[in-house]
Amino acid sequence: HTLNKERMMADFDAMTTELQRSLTAFLPELVLVTGIVLMLFFRLFNWSHRVHMSNWALGFSLLAGICSLWQWAAFNAYMGTTYPLAESIAQPFEMFSGLLMHDLFTIYFRIFLILFTAMVIWLTRLTGIPDRMDSPDFYTLLFGATLGMMLMASSNHLLMVFISIEMASVPSYVMAGFLKGRRDSSEAAIKYVVYGAGAAGVMLYGISLLTGLFGTAHLPTLAIEVVHTAAHHHSFDAHLTTVTLALLMIFVGIAFKLAAVPFHFWCPDVFEGASTEVAAFLSVASKAAALALLSRLLISVTDAPELETARTWLATGIAAIAAMTATFGNLAAYAQNNLKRLLAYSTIAHAGYMMMPIAAALIMIGQTNDATSGADAIQSMLFYLAVYLFMNLGAFAVIAFIRNEIRSEDLQDYQGLGRSSPVLGISMLIFLFSLTGIPPLAGFFSKFYIFAALFEAGGFNNGMYWLLVVAAVNTVISLFYYVKILRVMILNPPTEANEQVQIPLISPAGIYSLCIAVPVLLLGIWAALYEITPAFAQAIFAQAIAQ
Repeated sequence: HTLNKERMMADFDAMTTELQRSLTAFLPELVLVTGIVLMLFFRLFNWSHRVHMSNWALGFSLLAGICSLWQWAAFNAYMGTTYPLAESIAQPFEMFSGLLMHDLFTIYFRIFLILFTAMVIWLTRLTGIPDRMDSPDFYTLLFGATLGMMLMASSNHLLMVFISIEMASVPSYVMAGFLKGRRDSSEAAIKYVVYGAGAAGVMLYGISLLTGLFGTAHLPTLAIEVVHTAAHHHSFDAHLTTVTLALLMIFVGIAFKLAAVPFHFWCPDVFEGASTEVAAFLSVASKAAALALLSRLLISVTDAPELETARTWLATGIAAIAAMTATFGNLAAYAQNNLKRLLAYSTIAHAGYMMMPIAAALIMIGQTNDATSGADAIQSMLFYLAVYLFMNLGAFAVIAFIRNEIRSEDLQDYQGLGRSSPVLGISMLIFLFSLTGIPPLAGFFSKFYIFAALFEAGGFNNGMYWLLVVAAVNTVISLFYYVKILRVMILNPPTEANEQVQIPLISPAGIYSLCIAVPVLLLGIWAALYEITPAFAQAIFAQAIAQ
């Protein structure tokens, strides 16, 4: 009896320690949850008419960002020897009994998503969407979607994969239809829900196939079971077909968040019907979370020599979808006149670019003596995402500021606005040229690193050379529709009404545009961010190597 009591106490102490460690690592998400609860209380007691909740939301997002930076510092051993609490999370480990993974890869996307959310909140405060009465609802949904996307980046279990995607999707559905009384907004929300429900059903069926076949939904254990089956069962070829089919079904749910072809149909209509601020959030945050989840899932499950065939087929499939996504997005964007719809197709094209390094990483894994040879490809994706945050958010922000002045988002109504408001015209030029990939802007270097990863992977698979050619050709195609916007805004003379639109540099809109444009310039001239991304990229391979 005494022995059993001692064992129970020891187990209880171990569980308490593990829970405390998990909660400490989960601190940024807990901060966002606290913000959600407080804003719901404001709404419940009808206090929202007294104060706009943007300041509260911005404060909680910054606090969550500080927690994420503190965790990054702990990993870099700046604080680990001084504070035992930091030391306990200064290394990768599985949180909450393996449901989530805490590592540098997770921390990178926490910092990315929280920083981006704070910048979107700042933008909404300047543009006036939402108003004071609706602000608790809007920022609660915004935090909920961000929380789901952060969980997507750290998911270590197939059920968490499904739950996190749904947590990110459901608030996004509501935000897409947040402009009450507008038919386009309601239509956008309905289309988003219908496509999302279909993608979720297919993904859940794929998860059930994998779980039923191998008896586990835990990603590291699933990888071990796949390798064991490949090594000891002669009938693995039949299982391989099921595994590939299941992964493709799961990919449907992730591709929906990425707006990858052929699961892109919702994106242009949703972006056109939703407010510009919501479109800006969806264009960056959902892409980042989906790429993080796709990278972790594929590398965790297929990083073994026995799965070379499956890995090659998956890489080929992702490369083909990336090529189609980039090509379709760029070709379709050229015919658009609504700027939000044009940028929607642009985000589809950029999703294709950002999927290419994942295909390259899968090809390079197991092809060299270096187990982390694919880290360079993932590193290029991380850097591209960091640059994409600023240049895409900046383009949407300029559209939002001009919309508030002329009440239109049609390109033909933007005649000469770059002349009457030079700060917006120059900012838009920087953002669009960076999206194209023109030096010395940051967009050039982000694409250069992706092209370099494809070239390196081409030494192992000639298909990567063809993917490199497709990416280069698409870069040229994108120049035409980006220049079309600049021609209308800068080269064409302003109309009589547009001459009255004057937004000076020293104004909230001018300062915001400048704050977004400066990083696009600095990340091109001073590529220090690229030098710190290898550790984040290598973290995703460390777990697979440990298996």
